[in-house]
Amino acid sequence: MRTLLPCVAACCALLLSAATSFAADAQPLRLDWEKNYLTITGDHLPGGEMKVQYLEAYCRAGSTDADWGKHTKMKHATVRLDDGRDDRFVKLQCKVEDGLVVVHEIRSTHDEVDFRILATNPTDKRSEAHWAQPCIRLDKFTERNQESYLEKGFVFLDGELATMPTRNWATEARYTPGQVWAPKGVDRNDVNPRPLSVLVPSNGLIGCFSADDTMLFATAFEPYQELFQGVIVCLHADFRLGGLEPGETKSIRGKIYILPNDVPALLKRYERDFPEHH
Repeated sequence: MRTLLPCVAACCALLLSAATSFAADAQPLRLDWEKNYLTITGDHLPGGEMKVQYLEAYCRAGSTDADWGKHTKMKHATVRLDDGRDDRFVKLQCKVEDGLVVVHEIRSTHDEVDFRILATNPTDKRSEAHWAQPCIRLDKFTERNQESYLEKGFVFLDGELATMPTRNWATEARYTPGQVWAPKGVDRNDVNPRPLSVLVPSNGLIGCFSADDTMLFATAFEPYQELFQGVIVCLHADFRLGGLEPGETKSIRGKIYILPNDVPALLKRYERDFPEHH
């Protein structure tokens, strides 16, 4: 024990020093949006650039065993509302085919991207939009392809970080491969038509480590419909809309974290930002 304690203390000091240096030196992440893609860039961002298909889709309920194109995916159109002068801020408006209007305000700091979403149903009919997909591409962050990036990914099971592929990896669904984890309270008939894990995530975080393991990426939304490991080097925390009644408005919020590889620090941030997930 006498020989281990100085090593542990030294390692902790190094991690703290690295995190302090990162916060002091890093410039804010830069944001841009064009043609349904949010682009995040930064000199300290592994790979230099992260693309987010924002948004990939608004989705109907009854989606787990349904045709993606004919049933689940709803048509939508997105326009940018800000003037583009502030590279730390993007404001978007989506109009979904059933009349739902969704406004997105997106802001960045040096280590996160914050999403504030307001969905409003101005029509006289209930909206069919039940959940939605921000598709976050991680090929540059991990320097991996579809066949090799899986081992960089993680979710939290039984209160612990679990790397992918997790135990009890599901392989059967309408479409394969991929993996879906649904939280308690979400109908298993209303998630992505990819293999659905029998395991329930401990929290709403999903993420991965950078190519050299010095940094981590994680994302979470509230409320969330599912966590999803996709098929184009992507990870999702897909947010829930739940179908809005005529005149109803709902607020959703989300985060992308870009942090030094310090899982306890990630969890502390997440617990502060999403207290209702605990």
